[in-house]
Amino acid sequence: MLLQVTHDTTYRYMPAVETAQHMAYMQPREHASQLVLDHVLLINPQPAQMRNIADVYGNARCFFSLQTPHEVLSVVAHSLVSTSASDIITSLLPWEKVREMFRYQAGNRFDAASEFVFPSPFVPRHIEFAAYARASFTPGVPLLNACTDLMERIHTGFTYESQSTQINTPALQALAQRKGVCQDFSHIMIACLRTLGLPARYVSGYVLTHPPEGQPRLVGSDASHAWVSVYLPDLPESNRWVDFDPTNNRWGWHAPGEDYVTVASGRDFGDVSPLRGVIHGGASHTLAVGVTVAPVGENTVLEAGMRQSQSQSQSQSQSQSQSQGQTQTQSQSQSQNQS
Repeated sequence: MLLQVTHDTTYRYMPAVETAQHMAYMQPREHASQLVLDHVLLINPQPAQMRNIADVYGNARCFFSLQTPHEVLSVVAHSLVSTSASDIITSLLPWEKVREMFRYQAGNRFDAASEFVFPSPFVPRHIEFAAYARASFTPGVPLLNACTDLMERIHTGFTYESQSTQINTPALQALAQRKGVCQDFSHIMIACLRTLGLPARYVSGYVLTHPPEGQPRLVGSDASHAWVSVYLPDLPESNRWVDFDPTNNRWGWHAPGEDYVTVASGRDFGDVSPLRGVIHGGASHTLAVGVTVAPVGENTVLEAGMRQSQSQSQSQSQSQSQSQGQTQTQSQSQSQNQS
């Protein structure tokens, strides 16, 4: 499946921001079922400094610095991705055996997945999570079956309600009120698994939605999405992470389906927030976010915008290169004068 994604973020500040440092996680990552064919990131005002660096989990992140006063920050990411469905693989490994594999014992071989057993800022361990999970994790049940059951219970037992929680709403509060959004449901499922001693990580990305029959897809009407990835150590190394989406009750290897686009994975939302940073100034701000996910060929306006963005990105890169070249020349001249 060929999918095009546009993620448009606009901040408006009052008063103006003097300087800013930002980190963006908007470039999809590649895996066995996903190939990134193109990615363009447009930033206005033009950054004084911009570089792409992989983080500790292998996610693509973009750091950029703004050194001029600005009242508006616009960040637009255009991506073209090819996705495919993965074969279903069976795992019968009981969940208790996986838990024992990740108990600390001197001399045990290190497994990088062990990092996802520990609590993190948005995903604490708590007895309430274990109590909720117990109905799914009965003795001897394969981990894959238990996770599928837990996902289904969250999907049917919780209400999806926009604005019912905030970014910083504790997972324990969302568990108690039995409602929230995809981020909450993912944090709850991860907390249930980690409290039982099982490795699970948070995944950010997008999912293709379908407009009402007979109506066109509205540009900017989608949103970023989140789901859960669980580690099954008995499978081949390239297939050990299995993805579960409690919001939509879907699961699969590498992604819950070929209509999903994976962007990044980490311990929780805090590791893979689409855009975060530190600003000097801008006492108050408003935020507008628009996301569009569409099959290639469906939305000619979106495709025209992506072609224009590619041209603008090339111009921006050339301008940055010239600016950096001038800076290096000035620095060399200053060094020679000092000598």
